[in-house]
Amino acid sequence: MTIAKSIALFIVAAIAEIGGAWLVWQGWREHKGLWWIAGGILALGAYGFVATFQPDPNFGRILAAYGGIFVAGSLAWGMLIDGFRPDRWDVAGAAICLIGVAVIMYGPRNAT
Repeated sequence: MTIAKSIALFIVAAIAEIGGAWLVWQGWREHKGLWWIAGGILALGAYGFVATFQPDPNFGRILAAYGGIFVAGSLAWGMLIDGFRPDRWDVAGAAICLIGVAVIMYGPRNAT
């Protein structure tokens, strides 16, 4: 259950961070206004809290692993929200990142 909880938290974190950045982008670059930017700032703040609920207590490990989630999640967001079409190199890079996440977060550790 701990791995499932961890994966769910990574997904929530990705939605908050990528969604927050997207809202700021829309507010500023697409001229949608300050309310979009404010929503983005709130979402980015929420992302900061979500990571604290990860079962692993190591900040560096959580943020390093989340980097891989962010890469893959950003491509997925682009596909779902902006109609972005990743090429095979985008997909290969995201797959490598997700393998890195699995190694960092869920690899066997010595319980010392």
